[in-house]
Amino acid sequence: MYTKFIENNSKTLYVVLFSIGALLSLMYSTNQILDGDQMQMIHKGYLAFNQGTWLSYGNAASVVGNVPGMLSTAVMAFPLSIYDSPYSPLFFLFVLHVGAFLLLDSVIKTVFSPTIRIAFIVLYWLNPWVMFETFLYNPSYLFFFSALHLYSAFNMRERKSFLFTFLHVLSTFMAMQFHYSWIILPMISFYLLYRGMIKVHWVGFISGFVVAFISLIPYFQELMVNKAISEKHEDDHYLFWGGVHVYPVFKSALYWFRYASSLFSNRLILGVGFEWISDVSIIQSIAMYIFRGVVFLIGGLSVVLSIMANRYLYMKIKTHIKKDALYELSLIEWLLLYAFAAFVAVIISAIMSPIIFNYWHLIIVFSFALLPLFAYLQAQEKAHKELLSKAILALAIYFSVVNAIVANDSFKYSYTVDYPKSINNYVHKHGLEK
Repeated sequence: MYTKFIENNSKTLYVVLFSIGALLSLMYSTNQILDGDQMQMIHKGYLAFNQGTWLSYGNAASVVGNVPGMLSTAVMAFPLSIYDSPYSPLFFLFVLHVGAFLLLDSVIKTVFSPTIRIAFIVLYWLNPWVMFETFLYNPSYLFFFSALHLYSAFNMRERKSFLFTFLHVLSTFMAMQFHYSWIILPMISFYLLYRGMIKVHWVGFISGFVVAFISLIPYFQELMVNKAISEKHEDDHYLFWGGVHVYPVFKSALYWFRYASSLFSNRLILGVGFEWISDVSIIQSIAMYIFRGVVFLIGGLSVVLSIMANRYLYMKIKTHIKKDALYELSLIEWLLLYAFAAFVAVIISAIMSPIIFNYWHLIIVFSFALLPLFAYLQAQEKAHKELLSKAILALAIYFSVVNAIVANDSFKYSYTVDYPKSINNYVHKHGLEK
């Protein structure tokens, strides 16, 4: 029954689920509470748009100074230059999220069954992990660059292409101008190249590198006269600090499994207070603990599924991790090896890191962490097709309800926020008008 419903209405379901996600994304973005990194983005964007001063560096990182490049300024100032409204940067971010979805969908529909494609829409597009990242701070933009990295690599499998090699290089360097987690992307690329999983068009590679270098020239010029943008903020942390401590690496590995589960960020789960449900505190507390209990219970169970999916990944690729020119990979094996490279890159970056990662530090690999789950679900589809169909539809409803609550009541979002007024007040307070 449920299987036939999905198969017979797959195109309609695709549109409906996408539309629900778009509406939820709009709700999230217009309810965002401005603080921290958002203010850095807003400051740089309005400084460039209203006063013509383009800072050549991005947001300040936790320990090691500002990220290089002015792309984080451009994603704010460029939309404002098209239409002067606080909503313009939000719309541009939404377009990038849609672009990420479509790039990933192009790969998913090539490799997996129609049922798994619907599962992808739910597990990616409707996922609170993704929806929670729709406010104006630098990690929110990483979804597009990671999707472009996978999409371009997937199209470099069988032939050399100037365009896809060029885009592959740019995906890395554009990510670099938003967050230091960009280093994960070239680590994946190096493995793909070693394993013979991509074919590089060297003119495209050099062209991408040259364009990226040119975009960073203003940063290098600023760095020569302003060393503060590269200074460490904490003297007790150093490169490879994570490698001499167990917890940072262990925690980073756990995030990989959590991303493919519904055990969401504590900011999402614990931030819901339910003040809007009643004026009676006991009713608010009951609602809050029911919400937490349900989310933690379902989340905990889903982690088990994530672990099973990653076990499936290992069993599927363990004999093909090393370079083997005589073995032709299937499309699913190719994606699983890509996911394996991403996981290894997470561990290496955690070892190299001078800080303990939080979930947003590794959000760049979120879509990659879902790949083992899609492969595992497809392997189980024939034997458990009806159960899988029921689970997909139930999860779509569950995610939609969680998103609707969190978008209005959490640490980062509130239905009481007047977003345009918050932006205008900040611009006025800091003298960023024209």
